[in-house]
Amino acid sequence: GVSANLMSLGAIDFGLIVDGAVIIVEATLHFLASKKLTAQLTQSEMDDAVEDSAKRMMSSAAFGQIIILIVYLPILSLQGVEGKMFRPMAETVAFAILGALLLSLTYIPMVSALFLSKKAVHKKNFADKMMDFFQRLYAPIIQAAIRFKYVVIAIAAGLLILTFIIFSRLGGEFIPTLEEGDYAIEFVLPQGSSITQTTETVMMAERMLRKFTEVKMVVGKTGAADVATDPMPPEATDLMVIMKDKKDWTTTKDFNEMAEMMRDTLANIPGVIAEPSQPIQMRFNELMTGIRQDVAIKIFGENLDTLSTYANKVANAIRSIEGITQPQVERIDGLPQITIQYDRPKLASYGLNIEDINHIISTAFAGETAGAVYENERKFDLVLRLDSSNRTSLNDVSDLYVPMADGNQIPLSQVATVSFQTGPAQISREAGKRRVYVSFNVSGRDVESVVKEVQQKLGTSVKLPTGYYYTYGGTFENLQQASKRLKIVVPLALLLIFFLLYFTFRSFKEATLIFTAIPMSAIGGVFALLLRGMPFSISAGVGFIALFGVAVLNGIVLISTFNQLEKDGVADAIQRVIEGTKIRLRPVLMTATVASLGFLPMALSNGAGAEVQRPLATVVIGGLITATILTLVVLPLLYIIFTRKKKETTALPKIAIMLLAMVGLSSICGSVKAQNRISFKAVYDTALQNNLQLRASDLQIARSRALSGSGREIPKTGVFVENEDINPQGRKGVLKIGVSQSIDWPGLYKARNSLLEQQVTSVELAKQIRAIEIKRDVQSVYYTLWYLQSRQTLWQRLDSIYSSLAKAAFLRVRTGESAGLDSIAASAKAKEVSVQVQQLLREIQSQQELLKKYVGTSVAYLPETIPLQKVTVSFLDTALINHPELRFQEQNIAIASSEIDVQKQTRKPSFEGRAFSQRLYGVSNPYSGFSVSVGLPIFGRSSYRNKIKAAEIERSYQQSIYEYERLSLNTAHTQAWQQLQKDEELLGYYESTGLSQAAAIMKAANIAYRAGEIGFAEVSQFFTQAIDIQRNYLDVLNQYNQSAIQLNYYLNK
Repeated sequence: GVSANLMSLGAIDFGLIVDGAVIIVEATLHFLASKKLTAQLTQSEMDDAVEDSAKRMMSSAAFGQIIILIVYLPILSLQGVEGKMFRPMAETVAFAILGALLLSLTYIPMVSALFLSKKAVHKKNFADKMMDFFQRLYAPIIQAAIRFKYVVIAIAAGLLILTFIIFSRLGGEFIPTLEEGDYAIEFVLPQGSSITQTTETVMMAERMLRKFTEVKMVVGKTGAADVATDPMPPEATDLMVIMKDKKDWTTTKDFNEMAEMMRDTLANIPGVIAEPSQPIQMRFNELMTGIRQDVAIKIFGENLDTLSTYANKVANAIRSIEGITQPQVERIDGLPQITIQYDRPKLASYGLNIEDINHIISTAFAGETAGAVYENERKFDLVLRLDSSNRTSLNDVSDLYVPMADGNQIPLSQVATVSFQTGPAQISREAGKRRVYVSFNVSGRDVESVVKEVQQKLGTSVKLPTGYYYTYGGTFENLQQASKRLKIVVPLALLLIFFLLYFTFRSFKEATLIFTAIPMSAIGGVFALLLRGMPFSISAGVGFIALFGVAVLNGIVLISTFNQLEKDGVADAIQRVIEGTKIRLRPVLMTATVASLGFLPMALSNGAGAEVQRPLATVVIGGLITATILTLVVLPLLYIIFTRKKKETTALPKIAIMLLAMVGLSSICGSVKAQNRISFKAVYDTALQNNLQLRASDLQIARSRALSGSGREIPKTGVFVENEDINPQGRKGVLKIGVSQSIDWPGLYKARNSLLEQQVTSVELAKQIRAIEIKRDVQSVYYTLWYLQSRQTLWQRLDSIYSSLAKAAFLRVRTGESAGLDSIAASAKAKEVSVQVQQLLREIQSQQELLKKYVGTSVAYLPETIPLQKVTVSFLDTALINHPELRFQEQNIAIASSEIDVQKQTRKPSFEGRAFSQRLYGVSNPYSGFSVSVGLPIFGRSSYRNKIKAAEIERSYQQSIYEYERLSLNTAHTQAWQQLQKDEELLGYYESTGLSQAAAIMKAANIAYRAGEIGFAEVSQFFTQAIDIQRNYLDVLNQYNQSAIQLNYYLNK
């Protein structure tokens, strides 16, 4: 569904398409030349020669083009305008590379065998002479580079650092501005201008613009259309200036200079703002950001006057910045309004009210429906208002007569002040906040550097008050959003390249070596942008993505040749480099040259839309030049260094190996020791002994039992001494010494003792509840661990199967029985399964930590190694009645009943007795006595009754809670039972049929794959189906066990 447009057709780089064919054909010619034939080849010999040579380079050609294909895929993730623009390019390139890949693997070897020369003697042609020249030029360069390899690598690293510095100062823009050929001039008159005045001024501007000989016609659009999709005030006009062909221009050939000349011409009209732009660009900016200019500084705040003041300050502050046009402040004030301010005392003296006067003014100037006029079947409102000649000035409002109650009339100026005042023209909001913007276009500079300079100037010269803040919109906002996405897309593309390189060479070292071509190519891309004076844009960013895929192709060719020479017996790395670069100089130069030539028309194009294509092509061409040079020089040097390092590191001392083995063995033993396998009964018994909550419950029970002995507590005994003087002047008196004791009603002691005993029982039942909850929680975690352990066993078995299949696939690729895709897919699947095993290990560790908490130990337990078993369920209908939760609530009712008994006993009488001995001073024999008093609740009866009533209400409340708990428990038990039945039915299917079918599928698929009857895609599909059945069985069994554990909890089992 991709249309034929500028980006899709321009993306077809014929140089990229023929890269694979170039590698295959060049390898064939080199193979034939190396044979030094003495006789002409037969067709059969030619077929064998092409087959042998193509096999050597088939992997490099195929993977090189696959990398170019895949590196375009992240471009498909671009969103918004950049996605609409570059997605057709990526799709077209992907289809073209895919077709070229298929043809280079099939068609190119076939036509090479048919049409390449079979003669034994080959005469040198111009291409051979040219390559001899390059060989003579390149040989001393690579030999000198090998002698000073570290210096060369340091120079390359320095260039890379310099590239990063230059890139940070390139500046940036969203998408290069297209030269559309016509102008759209935003023409704005002062605020409040009438439509008549606007029309006259626009006609004047059109006449002034038509004086340019290059102008074909000028069309103005004033105000909003009938469908207000483009709202504009009456004082705003869009002037569309249609230009002749550029070849007919005589005043100037420069598009931007012509715009400046038009701006200067229209500046002669006083009070007018004229801002030239382009029709599509202006509408594009307005649709994307709501603002017609390139950049908008948005100021958010609450007060309109403050916003207007600071907007003018911002406009004045940035006016001097180079590269921006005249800043335009959004007009939110300055609209002339006629304001009527009433004099309320005068209104009262004349007997008038404001509502009536407002009605008269509205009728006089706005009009009011006074009736209806019929014309045939149509009805028209009859509107009454003053004649237009009496509605033209401020005096017409002041002289409007207002009738009074006595029939007289007075002018409005008698009771009100009529004046002109400026008011808000509009109130703009964004994200629910008031805002005003200052906008401008960028000319001669990039958007990013301009905005950075604006930010610096505003940060120092215009400080906003608290609650006010800046944001930046327009194309700069689009640039920021697209740059954020590129920061995700570009690393993703680089990661894909590295993975494909690793899958190609099965070596991190070689993948890293080839990957160095990417920063080397970035050097040329950045320098090419600098030389052509182009800032970084989204178009250039897409160019870098395309460049990275092409840049690694030459590295693949070189490293493949080095590896082939090593297999052929060339042991010395330097000799391999010299020989390999000599062999592959031609294809390296050819692939880079044809790819660059393919992008050359885009880089030099001056036609419509070339502004978008030029940065992309410039980056690719510049990057390929440096990538080719540095790949032929720096990559061989890195290969030599890495190869020697590899030899040095492989000769590790035996002692070090033994130490590493001992450390690994000790860590394995330690990990095994920390993992203790235990049955559920044993882990539950351990939890009953160590659980901290159960220990706390035991302490609570001991406390309650200790308090139960305080029910018969008797008040303290009183001891008193009294002295009474008979005569204060004499020495005679009375001395009294005695004891006193009070005691409550005997029934109160019995009631208190009963209440404390009921509370002890309540605490004991709370411990029973906690015990069965701990059993439920421990059993749930234990069986979850058991379930995860079974899944781990399943995935480990699958890991072993896929590992063996990956090895088999690799052998089939080596022997030519299948394409490399099977090996890649098998390796990827094996790694995926390995990751799943690691994830399950982390889940097991998490559940072990939870089990530690419930058991109250630091030991990490694991279930037994037998397969996951079903939880046994006991079905007893009477079990719910004896559930600890219901018994606990029944005990709460008993406590409330005991509390009622205590309150009733407190209103019974209390007793107090006294015994004493006294003597009179001067009397030899003392005498003794006693007193007994009874306390009766005479005055506090209502208080006692209220306490009893409150205790009875508490008992009723506890009874209601009991009924609710019983109903909830029955409902939860029923739901758990129904869920268990559902799980048991599904479990029956897997136990009877599903598991046996899964085993049969896996066995048959494995046998068929190893026999070569099916490919990896089919066997992976069958394995996935079988594993899904086994995994689903474990999921259902786990769900059944969890339901059974919950049901046993309700049954108190």
